Amino acid sequence: MANLKDIRIRIASVKSTQQVTSAMKMVSAAKLRKAQDAIIQIRPYAEKLNEVLISVSNNISSEVENKYATRKTSNKILIIAIASNRGLCGGFNSNVVKKTVELVTIQFKQQALKNNVDVITIGKKAADGLKSKGIKVIQNHVDFYDNITFNSVSELAQVIMDSYANGDYDHIELVYNQFKNAAVQNLVNEQYLPVTIARNKVEKLTKGEMKLAYLFEPSIYEIVSVIIPQSLKVQFFKAILDSVAAEHGARMTAMHKATDNAFDLIKELKLNYNKARQAAITNEILEIVSGANAMKS
Repeated sequence: MANLKDIRIRIASVKSTQQVTSAMKMVSAAKLRKAQDAIIQIRPYAEKLNEVLISVSNNISSEVENKYATRKTSNKILIIAIASNRGLCGGFNSNVVKKTVELVTIQFKQQALKNNVDVITIGKKAADGLKSKGIKVIQNHVDFYDNITFNSVSELAQVIMDSYANGDYDHIELVYNQFKNAAVQNLVNEQYLPVTIARNKVEKLTKGEMKLAYLFEPSIYEIVSVIIPQSLKVQFFKAILDSVAAEHGARMTAMHKATDNAFDLIKELKLNYNKARQAAITNEILEIVSGANAMKS
């Protein structure tokens, strides 16, 4: 059993750690409220924009000819891994790294063998984690979280969209954590480009029914050509906001568990301290009694 001094030092150290984790939990909780409000506000807009795109595209007899539309081949792949710049948030960053490695080594293995898979990371931890796994990162946006606005995100989204439109890539994937609540974050792997427009099935009109005609100004093709890029930018912005909110939720949960674990450890150390102290007192009493008996004899 450790001596009393060592146990006292350990208790003081754990208490200090508990204060740090408790403070980090409160800071993450405060940041989470702001991030949660942001993602809750953008989701209805993103969903409505997608509904408008589907509604408009259903009035087109053939596939929309658009530079962001579906291509037949997927030879050159781009994966965008979105994580954070800091750790201490449980499996938030490691899950993104693990999924990205899985995409490179399994799903897009054939393209990777031909060096046709590129990876862009947003967040220092994603870049560090992938490099440690032997995955080459062509770009890493570390300062991206300093000032997150729709305009700043749109600039990066436009660069990515242009690389696809110019034929640099045939397929682009997003990997990020989607915010559900403070305790739950869902790892998401979704296709960013090419755009796949989900068309509703047109039901056959029964006798007596009339098909409504809509007048589009400007032309319906021009409307779709504007909505698709805007929808892509909103989708990318939503992914970033989802990741930010999920990060704060994951860190708050991790720090909450760390604080509780520190409390349990302190309780256990105090119990050991009391046992060691009791043993020391017992030994002292035994030494006194033994000395007294020796003097009598």
